[in-house]
Formats: sequence, structure tokens, C-alpha cells
Amino acid sequence: MMIEQDQKQAMLTFCGGAMGPTGSNFLFETEQKNILVDCGLFQGERINEDKNDDPFLFDPKEIDVLFVTHAHLDHIGRIPKLVQEGFRGIIYSTPPTKDITELMLEDSIRVLSRQAREHGMLPPYEEEDVRKIMKLWRTKEYHEGIALDDDTVVTFYDAGHILGSAMVEITYNKKKILFTGDLGNTPAPLLHETEIPQDISCLVMESVYGDRNHEDKEVRRQIVRQAILETVKKSGTLMIPVFSIERTQEMLFELNHLVENKEIPLVPVFLDSPLAIKVTDIYKRYQDYFNNKTLDIIAGGDDIFHFPMLRFTESVEMSKAIAGVDGPKIIMAGSGMMNGGRISHHAKRYLSDPKNMLLLVGYQAAETLGRKLQDGEKKVEINDHNVTVRAKVATVHGYSAHKQSDDLLDFVAQLAESDELRKVFVVLGEPRSSLFLSQKLRDYLDINASSVRDGDSLDLLF
Repeated sequence: MMIEQDQKQAMLTFCGGAMGPTGSNFLFETEQKNILVDCGLFQGERINEDKNDDPFLFDPKEIDVLFVTHAHLDHIGRIPKLVQEGFRGIIYSTPPTKDITELMLEDSIRVLSRQAREHGMLPPYEEEDVRKIMKLWRTKEYHEGIALDDDTVVTFYDAGHILGSAMVEITYNKKKILFTGDLGNTPAPLLHETEIPQDISCLVMESVYGDRNHEDKEVRRQIVRQAILETVKKSGTLMIPVFSIERTQEMLFELNHLVENKEIPLVPVFLDSPLAIKVTDIYKRYQDYFNNKTLDIIAGGDDIFHFPMLRFTESVEMSKAIAGVDGPKIIMAGSGMMNGGRISHHAKRYLSDPKNMLLLVGYQAAETLGRKLQDGEKKVEINDHNVTVRAKVATVHGYSAHKQSDDLLDFVAQLAESDELRKVFVVLGEPRSSLFLSQKLRDYLDINASSVRDGDSLDLLF
């Protein structure tokens, strides 16, 4: 590789999240700094996938700084391992991401510990590990430059994915590489639209929905409305598996709209997730991150996360008591992919009854219980019990917090308007999604786009 006098060399290594939607982990090495973007769990049928025990593709002791795009476990879940193995640098994120990460890691201890015991293993980390992590953590708002050295400045931009989610822009030797993390399905009910950073030379972008589009946003609301009306008519139970971050808050916002506009009858709605309840409290603290439309609703006196007959069930006893409430009723519970959490107990109870319904409102990774049900399996194992599926299983894609295929294309098209964009690496998607989007970018935009694999390492000139 010929290096001109004013150019500098950097190395980009894909340490996780290539040819797969989870395990986000990217290393950018300059002459002076080793910069890590995200350090997430690989997720599948079990939260604690064996792959998470594999060694890192780098020495954690040699990492100078970690930038976190957002607080989903597939972007933060291996930070404890990183610190256990010697990382002592600084961790940066936006303020909401820091607060939600602390909750997510503390909550995951219980789930991971139980899974470890089931397999005769020690828990991967404990509360003391979380405290060590938080001592290393610093926060920056969007657009506040973080100077790492004379040649390197890092800036967060709003990704619009979940509260506090950020794209990470690294300016090195006056050239820019952008790591998108996950890009939001904007315009969203609560958050701002995804920003368009300027003069990006190299792009590392997600592709979860790289090969398909969502329903129209009005259509998705009507699908939820019809699911509720159908379940109410049968006096059944509607189960909605939700992710604690963003999906829960968006669904509360939508149900609030349907109730206030009398589009659905009043029935008991249970938010059966202690973590989601705590995350919702964080959303209330960071209302400055909401879009103007949502702020106007709040200014008008509307509590966007509350409506009649909504009940927060924090304790185990309150969760168990839901079974004693005669239908019709709606249960929102985690986890969003049904690979753990209270939704599994409700699924075991209600999936065998044809008057009930399961409504999947988020992405379901391969091998998860949610994916198996989405794919039509009629006999599933839940908490060591065989369950025959007689309830209706429906999916609404429009509530995804990820950009659809056409919007991913449009995002890159807007970045390319500056004529600086030279290379796009497509990551964070199942192989068919990443490969499809790569081809789409080449065909429609004549962009040098390619899919990569974990372990790939590339020399770049800046």
C-alpha cells in the first residue's frame, strides 16, 4: 500500500457483528490509539451463547478507549469480560446510554447466573464488575467533540434508534469514518430523526433489515388495534413480547393513543417487566431527547406512558397474580425475543389456548423462541415443558427500531452527496440481509460496498 506524504495508515478489524446481527465489536487502530466501538453479546437461543466465552481478537489491556453506540446487550454485553481481562481505558457514551447500560448489566446478572448454573458454570460477571465498569465511564452529548490526540477527534451523532443511541464518527488526519451502530426507524413516535453527518469517507453500517421493508406506520397501528379487538372479542389474552428499551415505551405510547381516542375498549394492560418499568423512568428523566411532537403532547399535560387500566407489575407475586385476572387482557413482558424473562411463563400458560394471541413486535433472531413461533412451529419447549401452540401468532414489523431496506439506502445516498464517501462495510445483519444490502448499494448508488466477516482486518488510508 503506497502512503502519500500527507496520508496516515489505520487498521479496521471486525471483531464481532459481521455476518450476524449481534455481537457488535469493531477495532480501529491508529498510530497512537486503539479505539473500540461497542463490545456486545452474541445472542441466539440462549442469552449466554458459548461464543461469548471465546477470546477477544485483541488484547483488552491494549485498548485505549471504548465508545458505546447504545445500551442493547448485543452492543454492551461483553464489556464486563473486557474489563475482567484488563481493559482500563475510558468508556464514552451519551448520558442516557450510560444510565440504561447500568440497568441492563445489573438485570442480566440474574439471567446469566441462572443459565450458568444450569450448565455447571460460574456466572460470567457479578455486581462488583458492573461497579468497576461504571467507574471507567464518561458521558458526552451529541456533537461534543472528544479529542483523543492531535490527529483524532470522536463525535456522537443521533442515530434515532433508542433513547441516547449514537453513531460514532472518528475523524483521523482530517478524514472521517462513521460507525452507525443501529439506525432508527425514523420518524419514530418518540425520538428525533437519524442525523446525517457530513463528509464521511468510510462507513461501517448496520443491515438488520437490509433485505426487506416494514409496514407503513399507520398500518402497524391498525394491526395492533385489530389484534386487540380480535382478542377482546374472544375474551382472550394478548401477549406482546417487548424489549425493555424503546419497544416498551413505543407500545405504551401507541396504546395510550388508542385508548384516548377510544379506538379500543378499556381492558387490563399489564407491563410485566421490572427492567422495562425502570427504563421507562429513565425515559421520563431524559425528555429533552424526545422529538418536538412528543414534547408538545407532554406540554399539553398528557402522560404519554400512562392510561386507564395500565398496571405495572414489578414483583414476582404481582406477575403471578395476572393469571387470576379473567380475560380479556393484554400482557407486555420481556424478553423481546422470548429467550428468557417473564414472557416465557405467560407463553407457557397461554399459547395452548386458541382464544389467545401472541403479537411479535420486534426482530426475532435465529434460534430464539420468538423466531421459532414466528416461523410457525406448533410444538415448542418452554422452561423444560413441551407446549402445543394453538394460539394465533402474528407479527408486525413496523415497530422495529431499525431502518428498513429502502431507508438504509436513502441514508447512504444522503451521506454520498458530499462526494467524500469511498467505502461502505455492511455489518450487523444476517448474511442474506447484509449481502442483499451490499448489492443494493452497488446497484443503485454505484458505491464500493461489501459485506465482511468476523476476523477480517483491513488497512485503510486517511
